Amino acid sequence: MRAAQLSAGLALSATLLAITGCAQASGDGAGDRPLVVVSTNILGDVVDEIVGDEADVLVLMQRNADPHSFEISAKEAARIQDADLIVSNGLGLEEGLQKNLDAATNAGVRSITAGELIEPLEYSSGDAAGAPDPHFWTDPARMVEVVAGIAEELEKTDGIDASVIAANAAEYTAQLDDLDAEMTAAFAAIPGERRQLVTNHHVFGYLAERYDFTVIGAVIPGGTTLAAPSASDLDDLVSAIEKAGVSTIFADSSQPDRLVQVLADEASIDVDVVALFTESLGERGEGADTYLQMMRSNTELIATGLSP
Repeated sequence: MRAAQLSAGLALSATLLAITGCAQASGDGAGDRPLVVVSTNILGDVVDEIVGDEADVLVLMQRNADPHSFEISAKEAARIQDADLIVSNGLGLEEGLQKNLDAATNAGVRSITAGELIEPLEYSSGDAAGAPDPHFWTDPARMVEVVAGIAEELEKTDGIDASVIAANAAEYTAQLDDLDAEMTAAFAAIPGERRQLVTNHHVFGYLAERYDFTVIGAVIPGGTTLAAPSASDLDDLVSAIEKAGVSTIFADSSQPDRLVQVLADEASIDVDVVALFTESLGERGEGADTYLQMMRSNTELIATGLSP
């Protein structure tokens, strides 16, 4: 009996080891397939959809992280050097990671920057005025351009079947077109006088341009969460909110909403604070597992929050 139990235990241990080994190979890009390293989890999800089984995808940014401030381990920094292709957001987004990306590129690792595949908007106000806005993923139409550019670069990668990449990219582009149509329909129901956005920092410039919103302002008057608002900044924003009659303020889920709540409390109007996934995917089961789910969830929350 004990021998049978021991045999079963050894078999179970061997199975668990095999499963663990497979999980580690998939997670860190080990194995015979090409390795694609992606900086943010939003782009990581998109790249994963395009790549399919043609390569291992290593995403550096954890879920629910802040892309402006996250950093990586020494082990991950070393893995970047082994990549067959690096995909980054660019336009100043990955502030805590840029030195690692630059080091890999300088060492000869092939890379593509998504922000260079689109015509970027510029911030119109705050400390970042005139600088490029890196939050292009809030516009699905621009993401179509990003998918096309990334797919083209993946097709050039040794060990990858270009025809598979082309087919996957075409299928995902169709899903982006569907998303764009859904967002257009949902936002069309919001009255013109209520199509005004206030966020914790400037993340919705591209969404506002595509779907005809006005960005009233942000609690942090810039494109990065690493800045801090002054008292005069908050006073100006409170005045703008009161003048526009804004009913809802949107805060990113990866950042504490304390400042946003303080602002809402200071404004002498009834203002709701709604958390959105704007710069990072959520954990599995949070309703923002993928880029498409994140955008659909945000669309529903914005449409509900701004409706009469």
